[in-house]
Amino acid sequence: MSRIAVVLLNLGGPGDQAEVRPFLFSMFRDRAILRLPQPFRVMLAWWIAKKRAPVAREIYRALGGGSPIREETEAQATALEKELGEGYKVFIAMRYTAPRAAATARDVRAYAPQRLILLPLYPQFSTATTASSLREWKEMALGIPAAIVCCYPNQKEFIAAHVALLREALALAPGARVLFSAHGLPRRIAENGDPYVSQIKQSVEAIAAVMGADMPEHVICYQSRVGRLEWTGPATEAEIARAGKQGKSLIVVPVSFVSEHAETLVELDRDYADLAKRCGVPRYIRVRALGTHPLFIAGLAALCRQAAASPACTLLKPCINGAACY
Repeated sequence: MSRIAVVLLNLGGPGDQAEVRPFLFSMFRDRAILRLPQPFRVMLAWWIAKKRAPVAREIYRALGGGSPIREETEAQATALEKELGEGYKVFIAMRYTAPRAAATARDVRAYAPQRLILLPLYPQFSTATTASSLREWKEMALGIPAAIVCCYPNQKEFIAAHVALLREALALAPGARVLFSAHGLPRRIAENGDPYVSQIKQSVEAIAAVMGADMPEHVICYQSRVGRLEWTGPATEAEIARAGKQGKSLIVVPVSFVSEHAETLVELDRDYADLAKRCGVPRYIRVRALGTHPLFIAGLAALCRQAAASPACTLLKPCINGAACY
């Protein structure tokens, strides 16, 4: 039987307070995040990490000191390996914190698979996330035939999992407006051909199509803005304020996040919930991230099986129309 290695690619997050500043520096040093030439990128990354570290430490302190994203990703890897069955082994690689691509590559090499599948836990492709993670992996040069799942914004089971959770929330707050909240992207990146915003729209349209007549009023909005750049909009905060003025209850769906971390557990659950209360939103419900939802894991397994049967891919082709290899 062939041996197939699957590597789940995710962003990562600091495991404790000591890792906060190195995490920030690693992230802002990435040319996919700060598009400046060296040495200016490293200098600015150092300054941003130093300035933002105190605020970030407070955020992670609210989560017990660090991000739960590694544990969440490991749980997803365990569930996926069980779903795939014999012949598959699932690894994880984080972009900015341990385990980084180099460490995971050593584990994959020791496993000696005949086939490798790279599966980003970013359903919608962006140069700031998916491309960055895959670019780092490319540097490992393992020499193992690799297939890449570049994105899956409207994959059947991924959408079905969102629909199932949304229906649960609607049963608690019928008539509520749904906010599909995604991580923001600087507008200049979106306007430079990045498909992320269009793929967020694809995901929401697919959810609405499955919901059919049960789909309530809904809005796509964006959270987690940083700095003074113009970002994609509308902002989630603005939509919460608008709902408060109109006396509308809200159901918030983290449509671009498949793991719980600071943006969901602190920004959505604490900061935006507080904002909704201040703005007079009658009811505020946050739908949980997909995590290890059986439908989501089944969808990832289906993507892996499809990739295992496909030709090996070149790592840095542009993503076009949601193609399986980018």
